[in-house]
Amino acid sequence: MIYPARIMNWLAWALLSALFAGATAVLAKIGVAGVNSNLATAIRTVVILVFAWTIAFLTETEPLSSLSRRTWVFLVLSGIATGLSWLCYFRALQLGEASRVAPVDKLSVVVAIALAAIFLHEHLSWHQWIGGFFIVTGAVIIAYA
Repeated sequence: MIYPARIMNWLAWALLSALFAGATAVLAKIGVAGVNSNLATAIRTVVILVFAWTIAFLTETEPLSSLSRRTWVFLVLSGIATGLSWLCYFRALQLGEASRVAPVDKLSVVVAIALAAIFLHEHLSWHQWIGGFFIVTGAVIIAYA
Protein backbone atom coordinates (compact mmCIF):
# COMPACT_ATOMS: atom_id res chain seq x y z
CA MET A 1 0.00 0.00 0.00
CA ILE A 2 1.31 3.48 -0.86
CA TYR A 3 0.82 5.92 1.98
CA PRO A 4 0.13 9.56 1.04
CA ALA A 5 3.03 10.64 3.28
CA ARG A 6 5.43 8.99 0.83
CA ILE A 7 4.14 10.80 -2.24
CA MET A 8 3.29 14.18 -0.79
CA ASN A 9 5.87 16.74 0.30
CA TRP A 10 5.67 19.19 3.20
CA LEU A 11 4.03 21.88 1.06
CA ALA A 12 1.12 19.65 0.07
CA TRP A 13 0.53 18.71 3.71
CA ALA A 14 0.80 22.36 4.78
CA LEU A 15 -1.75 23.40 2.14
CA LEU A 16 -4.14 20.69 3.31
CA SER A 17 -3.61 21.90 6.87
CA ALA A 18 -4.53 25.43 5.79
CA LEU A 19 -7.63 24.14 4.00
CA PHE A 20 -8.83 22.20 7.05
CA ALA A 21 -7.92 25.05 9.43
CA GLY A 22 -9.96 27.45 7.31
CA ALA A 23 -12.92 25.09 7.38
CA THR A 24 -12.44 24.71 11.12
CA ALA A 25 -12.95 28.43 11.68
CA VAL A 26 -16.30 28.48 9.90
CA LEU A 27 -17.52 25.18 11.39
CA ALA A 28 -16.45 26.24 14.89
CA LYS A 29 -18.13 29.64 14.56
CA ILE A 30 -21.41 27.90 13.73
CA GLY A 31 -20.90 25.27 16.46
CA VAL A 32 -20.01 27.70 19.23
CA ALA A 33 -23.23 29.70 18.83
CA GLY A 34 -25.37 29.38 21.94
CA VAL A 35 -22.95 27.20 23.92
CA ASN A 36 -20.19 27.94 26.42
CA SER A 37 -16.93 28.23 24.47
CA ASN A 38 -15.09 26.00 26.97
CA LEU A 39 -17.66 23.23 26.52
CA ALA A 40 -17.39 23.61 22.75
CA THR A 41 -13.60 23.27 23.01
CA ALA A 42 -13.98 20.16 25.19
CA ILE A 43 -16.32 18.52 22.67
CA ARG A 44 -13.96 19.32 19.82
CA THR A 45 -11.04 17.95 21.82
CA VAL A 46 -12.78 14.61 22.45
CA VAL A 47 -13.49 14.27 18.73
CA ILE A 48 -9.85 15.04 17.92
CA LEU A 49 -8.67 12.62 20.61
CA VAL A 50 -10.70 9.72 19.18
CA PHE A 51 -9.76 10.65 15.60
CA ALA A 52 -6.02 10.96 16.35
CA TRP A 53 -5.80 7.67 18.26
CA THR A 54 -7.71 5.90 15.49
CA ILE A 55 -5.24 7.19 12.89
CA ALA A 56 -2.28 6.28 15.14
CA PHE A 57 -3.54 2.71 15.56
CA LEU A 58 -4.31 2.27 11.86
CA THR A 59 -0.84 3.37 10.76
CA GLU A 60 2.55 1.97 11.54
CA THR A 61 3.70 3.67 14.72
CA GLU A 62 6.35 2.87 17.28
CA PRO A 63 5.27 1.66 20.72
CA LEU A 64 4.65 4.33 23.34
CA SER A 65 7.33 2.75 25.55
CA SER A 66 9.99 3.64 22.96
CA LEU A 67 9.41 7.39 23.32
CA SER A 68 12.05 9.28 25.27
CA ARG A 69 11.32 11.35 28.36
CA ARG A 70 12.26 14.47 26.36
CA THR A 71 9.74 13.57 23.66
CA TRP A 72 7.01 13.11 26.27
CA VAL A 73 7.81 16.42 27.98
CA PHE A 74 7.72 18.44 24.77
CA LEU A 75 4.63 16.71 23.39
CA VAL A 76 2.81 17.32 26.68
CA LEU A 77 3.88 20.99 26.66
CA SER A 78 2.76 21.24 23.03
CA GLY A 79 -0.59 19.73 24.00
CA ILE A 80 -1.03 22.26 26.79
CA ALA A 81 -0.18 25.11 24.41
CA THR A 82 -2.66 23.70 21.87
CA GLY A 83 -5.39 23.45 24.50
CA LEU A 84 -4.83 27.01 25.66
CA SER A 85 -4.83 28.19 22.04
CA TRP A 86 -8.10 26.41 21.33
CA LEU A 87 -9.78 27.80 24.44
CA CYS A 88 -8.78 31.33 23.45
CA TYR A 89 -9.70 30.74 19.79
CA PHE A 90 -13.19 29.47 20.58
CA ARG A 91 -13.82 32.38 22.94
CA ALA A 92 -12.62 34.82 20.27
CA LEU A 93 -14.92 33.14 17.72
CA GLN A 94 -17.83 33.45 20.12
CA LEU A 95 -17.18 37.17 20.55
CA GLY A 96 -16.03 38.12 17.05
CA GLU A 97 -16.47 37.41 13.37
CA ALA A 98 -14.69 34.33 11.97
CA SER A 99 -13.43 36.41 9.04
CA ARG A 100 -11.57 38.62 11.51
CA VAL A 101 -10.65 36.12 14.22
CA ALA A 102 -9.02 33.56 11.91
CA PRO A 103 -6.53 35.98 10.30
CA VAL A 104 -5.50 37.37 13.68
CA ASP A 105 -5.08 33.80 14.94
CA LYS A 106 -2.67 33.25 12.05
CA LEU A 107 -0.26 35.64 13.72
CA SER A 108 0.81 32.32 15.23
CA VAL A 109 2.81 31.91 12.03
CA VAL A 110 4.95 34.93 12.93
CA VAL A 111 5.27 33.71 16.53
CA ALA A 112 6.39 30.29 15.24
CA ILE A 113 8.97 31.89 12.93
CA ALA A 114 10.37 33.99 15.79
CA LEU A 115 10.45 31.08 18.25
CA ALA A 116 12.09 28.82 15.65
CA ALA A 117 14.83 31.41 15.18
CA ILE A 118 15.33 31.89 18.92
CA PHE A 119 15.06 28.33 20.24
CA LEU A 120 15.80 26.13 17.21
CA HIS A 121 18.47 28.48 15.82
CA GLU A 122 16.86 28.43 12.39
CA HIS A 123 18.34 31.01 10.06
CA LEU A 124 15.69 33.42 8.77
CA SER A 125 16.04 34.63 5.20
CA TRP A 126 14.86 38.03 4.06
CA HIS A 127 11.89 36.21 2.49
CA GLN A 128 10.76 35.06 5.92
CA TRP A 129 11.24 38.53 7.44
CA ILE A 130 9.21 40.18 4.67
CA GLY A 131 6.58 37.44 4.69
CA GLY A 132 6.22 37.78 8.46
CA PHE A 133 5.88 41.54 8.08
CA PHE A 134 3.09 41.07 5.52
CA ILE A 135 1.30 38.57 7.76
CA VAL A 136 1.34 41.05 10.65
CA THR A 137 0.28 43.90 8.36
CA GLY A 138 -2.56 41.84 6.89
CA ALA A 139 -3.80 40.74 10.30
CA VAL A 140 -3.82 44.35 11.55
CA ILE A 141 -5.67 45.57 8.47
CA ILE A 142 -8.28 42.81 8.74
CA ALA A 143 -8.70 43.22 12.50
CA TYR A 144 -9.37 46.95 12.24
CA ALA A 145 -11.24 47.00 8.91
